[in-house]
Amino acid sequence: MKKRLVLLGASGSIGRQTIDVVLQHPDLYEITALSVGRNIAELKRILSEVSVKDVCVIEEAAMRSLQEEYPDIRFCCGDEGLLRLAEMDYDLLVNALVGFAGFAPTLRAIETGHDVALANKETLVVGGELIKKALQQYGRKLYPIDSEHSAIFQCMQGNDAKNIKRLIITASGGAFRNKSRDELADVTAAEALAHPNWSMGDKITIDSATMMNKGFEVMEAHWLFDMDYDRIDVLMHAESVIHSMVEYIDHSVIAQLGAPDMRLPIQYALSWPDRFELHQDEPLDLAKIGTLHFAAPDTDRFPLLKLAYDTGRKGGNLPAVMNAANESANAAFRKGIIPFLKIEEIIIGAVNSAEYKEIRDVDDLLEADAWGTAYADKIIRGEE
Repeated sequence: MKKRLVLLGASGSIGRQTIDVVLQHPDLYEITALSVGRNIAELKRILSEVSVKDVCVIEEAAMRSLQEEYPDIRFCCGDEGLLRLAEMDYDLLVNALVGFAGFAPTLRAIETGHDVALANKETLVVGGELIKKALQQYGRKLYPIDSEHSAIFQCMQGNDAKNIKRLIITASGGAFRNKSRDELADVTAAEALAHPNWSMGDKITIDSATMMNKGFEVMEAHWLFDMDYDRIDVLMHAESVIHSMVEYIDHSVIAQLGAPDMRLPIQYALSWPDRFELHQDEPLDLAKIGTLHFAAPDTDRFPLLKLAYDTGRKGGNLPAVMNAANESANAAFRKGIIPFLKIEEIIIGAVNSAEYKEIRDVDDLLEADAWGTAYADKIIRGEE
């Protein structure tokens, strides 16, 4: 029997690669419903490749137009539409949304009895405690899609978690890994989007350049693997060949290696505990690569990595505030409104200015998100 998937964020980088994995294994998987944002042209291309019953878009006008063009598909829109897809009858939710928007559908999917393959790291960054409680309450599973967390997950197979000494998350350093602080002052969005190893969406590529993304991954690992922050390390690794490692109490280190191809962790999240053939034009060739390099991260040069550790340890509303400020600052830089180093200034300012509050429910998260967004937007507008 085919595994039935609901794919959120189908038009993005992870979404498109998920579709490729499904098309490589039409006997194993089928996408029964999907969502896209505003990229209607990409949606129409997707609908020419896969047959789905339900589709969610952002705008109501687009929904109405599409309903006329595709009368055999049920269309919905907005945040309510995402929740509708999340609570349908299917086997696995693949959440490839970007940003805080991915939290509510993840929670709804778990609450309605579904497992989740998660690429939306913000879900755990902002609401890890609520997600963990829901997973325990409803007896569901969360499978990581991020390459780093998939690597850790793979390195843990066949081993007892109590024997883990630490997790080692590798980081390429993004487009600016060799630039000094002075050189970072004048970099452009186009330069930041030229990631040397990975093909990713614009938002996450900028987060990679600031190292905010790696900070998010540390926080995500904390919730995914129940690991204290003191036992999660980051290691700079320019080649992106080793995707992460696990050190055990006997000091044996197990690493997962592979070509920088997100389809591998996507497929593993869909197929676990099995492995299936995956076509790659350029699979890993260590002889061709020759040498691998490693270095400790420079938190003076990348202060957002340290901020993520500090914020994760404090918890409460602060991770949601940090994420919201980052979403606004990241978007403003991509639009050319603020310089690159202003991103970290805004995020650090938001976290340091926010009043700590406990997170008891989703409303508390929404309040923290709104506060962080308002703080960042005020700075971006030059009102402070």
